[in-house]
Amino acid sequence: MNYIVRMRNLREDNDLTQQEIATVLGTSQTMYARYERGANELPIRHLIVLAQYYDVSTDYLLGLTNKKAKFPQKK
Repeated sequence: MNYIVRMRNLREDNDLTQQEIATVLGTSQTMYARYERGANELPIRHLIVLAQYYDVSTDYLLGLTNKKAKFPQKK
């Protein structure tokens, strides 16, 4: 599974709109929609924010593992 599908699934599983996630990322809904379609690559800074927001590992979000390991907490 690639990160585009995983991003959309996480958003939909949490009953969130593209606008809500775009706000979390500090971007527009249009740009976030482009990430979900694969028209633009997701910046690393947004990958990190999404992993923290959904409380999953970046490997899970990227589709490298199916284990939703928790993101390490900041100290």
